[in-house]
Amino acid sequence: MFYIERDDKGQIIALRSSPTLKATEQKNSLDQELLAFFETAIGNDESWQSIIAMSDSGFIRLLEDMVDLLIKKNIILFTELPEKAQEKILSRRRIRKHHTTHDLVVDDIV
Repeated sequence: MFYIERDDKGQIIALRSSPTLKATEQKNSLDQELLAFFETAIGNDESWQSIIAMSDSGFIRLLEDMVDLLIKKNIILFTELPEKAQEKILSRRRIRKHHTTHDLVVDDIV
């Protein structure tokens, strides 16, 4: 999700990762108005790859949560997953646990 900052005419002028006094409106990365802003403001291929990567990371988080839920509900057994999948899930869990226990500094403006 992005927090939108607009000018006096209502045009998007900045995106932020957290709310500010001037940026309180939230939009997701696939919003049509945001896509138009990206195209005019940062229209090169490298920028689009960054946007897609941000969207992918959110989707990956969703998939991780779904797998965890299926395991908790005993719909699938963790041990039935392929060994490589188990390793990746355990690795991601360690990373997420480490991330939630440490403060990371991230630039506010996108």
